[in-house]
Amino acid sequence: MTSRTTTPETTAPGTAPESTDAPRLLLIGGGGAMTLSIDVAVEALAQARARGMRTHVTNQADTLEATREVGENADQVSAVDHEDPAGTAEWARDLAKDQRVDLVFGVREMAQQAVADTALALGLPGNPPEAVRRVRTKDACRAALTAAGFRQPAVAVCADEAEARAFALSTGPGPWVVKPRDGSDSEGVRKVTEADGFRAAIAELPEPHLPFLVEEFVEGEEFSAEGVFIGGRPAVLAVTAKEKLAPPHFVEIGHVLPAPLPDEAREEIEEQVRAALTALGLRFGLFHVELWRTGDGIVLGEVHSRIGGGWIHRMLTHTRPGLELYGTVYDDMLGRPVELPEGPVRAAASRYFAPPPGRLVSVEGWEELRDHPAVLHTDLLVSPGDLVHPYRSGEDRVGVVVVGADTPEAARALAAELAGSLRWVTEPADSPSVTHPAETDAATESAGTVAVSVTLEPRPLTSSFQISHMTIETVDIVRLRLLDTDERVLGEGEIAADLGYGQNGPVIAAEAEGLARSLVTDAAAHHGDDQVAWLSSRLARAAADGVGAPARMLVEMAFLDRAARLAGVPLWQLLGLPDPGRIELLHTVPIGEEIPTDGRPLKIKLGGPQDESVLRSLVGAAGPLILDVNGGWERAEWERLRPLVHELAPAVLEDPARDPRLIEEIRRALPATTVILDEGIDSLDGAEEAARTAGGVNVKLMRFGGLLPALAALTRAGELDGARMLGCFLEPPRAIAYAAQLAGLCDWTDLDGHFWVSEDPVVQEYRLDSTAPGIPRIAYGSAQVAAGEGGQA
Repeated sequence: MTSRTTTPETTAPGTAPESTDAPRLLLIGGGGAMTLSIDVAVEALAQARARGMRTHVTNQADTLEATREVGENADQVSAVDHEDPAGTAEWARDLAKDQRVDLVFGVREMAQQAVADTALALGLPGNPPEAVRRVRTKDACRAALTAAGFRQPAVAVCADEAEARAFALSTGPGPWVVKPRDGSDSEGVRKVTEADGFRAAIAELPEPHLPFLVEEFVEGEEFSAEGVFIGGRPAVLAVTAKEKLAPPHFVEIGHVLPAPLPDEAREEIEEQVRAALTALGLRFGLFHVELWRTGDGIVLGEVHSRIGGGWIHRMLTHTRPGLELYGTVYDDMLGRPVELPEGPVRAAASRYFAPPPGRLVSVEGWEELRDHPAVLHTDLLVSPGDLVHPYRSGEDRVGVVVVGADTPEAARALAAELAGSLRWVTEPADSPSVTHPAETDAATESAGTVAVSVTLEPRPLTSSFQISHMTIETVDIVRLRLLDTDERVLGEGEIAADLGYGQNGPVIAAEAEGLARSLVTDAAAHHGDDQVAWLSSRLARAAADGVGAPARMLVEMAFLDRAARLAGVPLWQLLGLPDPGRIELLHTVPIGEEIPTDGRPLKIKLGGPQDESVLRSLVGAAGPLILDVNGGWERAEWERLRPLVHELAPAVLEDPARDPRLIEEIRRALPATTVILDEGIDSLDGAEEAARTAGGVNVKLMRFGGLLPALAALTRAGELDGARMLGCFLEPPRAIAYAAQLAGLCDWTDLDGHFWVSEDPVVQEYRLDSTAPGIPRIAYGSAQVAAGEGGQA
């Protein structure tokens, strides 16, 4: 396969002069064997030559051979082992006796200690060696940041499983993260949710015999700050949003630059990063600082004295036209004027491909993706016959696409769309040979398996949707289809994902495709088994392995649809559920929208600044009233609004308080009102706790991971005499119809989320057309509307 990289408009090629007076750059560590590392090193050399500098590259002998392109762009090349910093510094001292060395620089993580030691030995600008040592030893960096007053997770250096368990016991219920003390590309980084998981996590470390780290897991959005030191002071060039595959591993699957953040949030991140770098003693070159944005503020992660990976160097130069990352460092080191271009003035995004594991047979759509005019760079690193491994670290990536666009949202959507446009055909890794795709399809069909197709489509809502803590404008429609050899649909799932709810469309698509392909392979061995029981067991195993709930729901939906079609019955009948019949809806009214007065059952979103006026307007309203606060009230708001709520006597009060300790007090104050919980309820235990403590639960399939776990939760809540509401997010009609299979078990049905996602008519009730097998369609009166664009095959 081939790769293509556009030439950055900021890099001006030059020819090194022959003059011995020309400044000389010593690039220690050259580039690594990966295309990303080679690209960074070649660009760093080009920007040096464009400034009239002569260049000398060092690297380990075997890597020099594997990175000939880097050496061909330098004036001199020497085999020097940068993993021996003292030896590198001694070699450089000898070199400086015969030829001038003006600058010492490195672009690779593993070379930074040698760069610092060598600069000090030659009396040249550089980071203090002790500062580099501190940030490269992750526990030492955490300790230094904690001492300087920055928020940090608890961390411990452990020698074995017993010490890991002891630390976990001292920090609470978890989860935790196991990682090497010094490493990159998320290699060996694994989430552990129970103490019994430490043994497996330790075994996956690159060097399990060495001491390792265990630290508290931080829950929050992940970002990184990219920048350069000028005059010894850090200047943040951009904040990057990260997208990762779900735990237990933490492989980055994409980036968006600049991160779509409010100005105040971006400024807070930049301030924290500048202060942290200063406190750590760094002052030279480039930096890449990882962090989380949590409910309690910024939590700093790992700190690196080099530019970020993930093609961030190309994304930066696209978003700040005229920026030369390495040239800026050289100019600053040589005392030349430095003026950074304004920006970011446009956006970029990267997306790594996430094909199903196995032996690659073919990739369809590559040429169209490669030639797209918005592509800044793309790589395809595997060819037919190569093995595609499950993602455990950055080393398992098989290709990437980097795109430019006017806005972060547009860049992210385009990168996801292009990556999702590729169709990967793989076969089991232990297959004796690679066959023609048609032969592979026939073989898999005869074995009871099918092809998997996953697509992603960003879709704007028909109108914005505001609740207490966010406003939603766009969702990602993710569709998974099981296809026969003629590409006829055998089973189909479709959901909508929104980042505001923590639902990352591209990540869900990648997870769902991998899980579906593994189930397709496994299904052949269980062809005669109870398909519902088999699927339930496999999805439970996927949940334990860290596959996210939305991806599990999407896969469950497609496989249950297929099972019902094969059985020739509607899905609710396959599962032994009561006929959903006529489904009466609550009419959801987002914050800020006009409230209907026609007597229909209303679900009013609260938790905003106008709550008092909204409640006053509801006094005397006809019809059942449900108030949904989405956890937006503190004690002060509750006490201020309690008389009005008491007067209204709503049928249901959903998630009234941010503090769970208020729930019992609210229940006593409103004896005629059913209190139910929704936010954060995503398991059987959570549903049971909600029924016991609040009196009811709102079950949403996207949170629970599908219909089967939601059914178990509703059944248990009913056994405890808890009120049961069937809810949804903003979802396409097919996902709503899927959830509606459970409507016959519930007291309240809140399944109107498709009215914001589709052109379906806004009605007070609908029914399901169960005349065809599979997932029924939503039917409005005599006119049937297909549940999703594909409808029933």
